[in-house]
Amino acid sequence: MLSFSTVEINYNLKNKLKVRAWVNSILNSEHKVPGDLTYIFCNDEYLGTMNEKYLKHNTLTDIITFDYSEKGKLSGDIFISIERIKENAENFNTTFNAELGRVMAHGVLHLSGYKDKTANDKKEMRSKEDFYLPSFPNL
Repeated sequence: MLSFSTVEINYNLKNKLKVRAWVNSILNSEHKVPGDLTYIFCNDEYLGTMNEKYLKHNTLTDIITFDYSEKGKLSGDIFISIERIKENAENFNTTFNAELGRVMAHGVLHLSGYKDKTANDKKEMRSKEDFYLPSFPNL
């Protein structure tokens, strides 16, 4: 089951049914069986605290993904800072919608096994994001 929630921020994801179908299309393309997957939208402060507590990083981030997959079913929590998405959209000269889609794809791709620690991993991750992004619904 794919769900969406918020914490510490007032944000309403529009077109949830279309976004759900889009995420499921990524999972199908990656040959993954969906389990319980939750996108949690939050603010910088909340995600910064999580980043420090769980990953020991004292930096702002746009996304943190927790993988709970088991027995072949892809499950996890994907925390996304809406504040980071807005700022990154401006910094990268793109739209909020495009940046949100990229980050949402990034999270589910992490759960699907893609990494982004090395230059080659980052290149492959970006290529996958670019592949899925055009079909992200217009919010």
